[in-house]
Amino acid sequence: MEKQVVSSSEERTFQYQDSLPSLPVPSLEESLSKYLDSVKPFLNQEEYKRTEDVVKKFENGIGKELHQKLLERAKTRRNWLEDWWLNVAYLDLRISTQIHCNMGGAAPFIEHCWPPKEGTQIERACVNIWHNLKLWELLRTEKMPVERAGNAVLDMNQFRMLFCTCRIPGVNRDSIGSYFKTETEGECPSHLIVLCRGRVFSFDAIHEGNMMTPPEIFRQLAYIQKICHSEPDGPGLAALTSSGRTEWAKLREYLIDLDPKNLALLEKIQRSLFVVCLDDASPHATPEDYSEVTRLGLTGDPTLRWGDKSYNAIAFSNGTCSMFSDHSSLDGMALITLSTYVEKKIFETEGKWKGSDKVRDLPWPEELVFTVDQKVLSGIRRAKELYYDKVSDLQLVNYAFTSFGKALIKKKELHPDTFVQLALQLAYYKNHGRPGCCYETAMTRRFYHGRTETIRSCTVEAVEWCKSMLDPSDSNYHRLQLMHKAFAKHNKMRKECENGKGFDRHLLGLQIIAQEQGLPVPELYLDKAFTASGGGGNFVLSTSLTGYYRFNGCALPMVRHGYGFFYSIRDDRILAVCSSWNSCPETDAEVLCRTVFQCFQDMLQLTVAAHL
Repeated sequence: MEKQVVSSSEERTFQYQDSLPSLPVPSLEESLSKYLDSVKPFLNQEEYKRTEDVVKKFENGIGKELHQKLLERAKTRRNWLEDWWLNVAYLDLRISTQIHCNMGGAAPFIEHCWPPKEGTQIERACVNIWHNLKLWELLRTEKMPVERAGNAVLDMNQFRMLFCTCRIPGVNRDSIGSYFKTETEGECPSHLIVLCRGRVFSFDAIHEGNMMTPPEIFRQLAYIQKICHSEPDGPGLAALTSSGRTEWAKLREYLIDLDPKNLALLEKIQRSLFVVCLDDASPHATPEDYSEVTRLGLTGDPTLRWGDKSYNAIAFSNGTCSMFSDHSSLDGMALITLSTYVEKKIFETEGKWKGSDKVRDLPWPEELVFTVDQKVLSGIRRAKELYYDKVSDLQLVNYAFTSFGKALIKKKELHPDTFVQLALQLAYYKNHGRPGCCYETAMTRRFYHGRTETIRSCTVEAVEWCKSMLDPSDSNYHRLQLMHKAFAKHNKMRKECENGKGFDRHLLGLQIIAQEQGLPVPELYLDKAFTASGGGGNFVLSTSLTGYYRFNGCALPMVRHGYGFFYSIRDDRILAVCSSWNSCPETDAEVLCRTVFQCFQDMLQLTVAAHL
């Protein structure tokens, strides 16, 4: 009895899931008023007047009916958005999600105990894998701490999707297979998939009830590496996951018809804990320049990434590491938590295994040999061609701004995240001579199965401030006043979005109801202002704060003429990953990133100069 009391008083990872509040539906009037405010920077007076009329008409007409239907839906669901968001934002997409949606990042171990060093690939990979397995074990036993924002408990559901989860292609819509279970829920798959030189292997991470140790994992990886380096390369079936979704779904069906054994092999990959990619491309990364290791992590060899898996751990031949993830079942924060945990453990042990070197008599890894024919092989060839054609167009930089970071910004009583967002607005305005509609991720995990909401960083206040910064006749005192106004507006929006009072997801919900009811698309969504302000996934700046950690990750731009800008803010520095497409003559990731860094300096100068 006593033991029970002790164990039940310990907080369990998923224990609050049932008591989290439902996702609220904001009021229609509030959402439309915020929407109108957000389109102002992109319209002249005449256009704005027209949009105002369109919004008024929507509010008093069809919008009112759609909103009522949304409220009805919300009564029967704890998260009215969840299924819709999953489908519209991810599963319905037919483009290559591996290129356009997946997330990736470089592991920052090279800053301390793991500088690039040829020949350390599997020695480091086995330590990295082991720490990943330890986090899986914490989730299985529900011993991973519950995350909070202040005192608010956050939804932990995405952590169920880190391991044993895979996206499965469908001809019209994909689906998600999630096979994770906690210990109390039952058995959970425990095998790993290893991709090396176009071949696929599998081995169980648990042997006779105990987890494999790094020396044991080393033995398995060394065996795989030896075979792959002494025999011809495999067909590289994983490249198919980089195709357009419908093409991949059809080829997958063809593969299964070709030989029923292929289905069993595909399911083995889907159910696996995660995928280990032994990648022989050596990024020449130095501690301060992560650009190459990030680029190869996100857009490396497609035969060595299972693009549909929720987690791929990548080990390069020079001992640097990266990660790659399907975005549909989880957001970046779950990966950041995983990476931060692994990094902390690697840091504590100086990247070495401190336990026993004893290796048990383990079964050797099994190779998953698919039955393929000419049609499959030419599908793989085509997938690779299209993939390389697309990623060769990518420009990506991963830089550290080291003059100052969170500590100094907070000392100036400014919010660090808002500081970066406003610097980005100023940099875009400087480079392009106009405001840039911007998506910043806000987390809605205070609510049941909450994921994200849009903070529209390009506000009237931000634009006023940008103009004054570029107007040589304006005084520093006035600029600082305008900057504080822009800060206040952004901070208010962030709070509202995190508390379920954003408007982008609300407008999306109303649009989907109209669609489901077979109604014509309401004029609001066809109006120029909707697209110009970023609606319908048209944001020129796609941005996210990846936290106040050493770890940084990224995704690619939302639109052809846009940028991806992801950043993490440390005490003494700000890390930024910026991407754009080379084929767009007006964007340049390198230039934008450098300009943002210059704007950091300008903003700091302003806080000093205005008081002189």
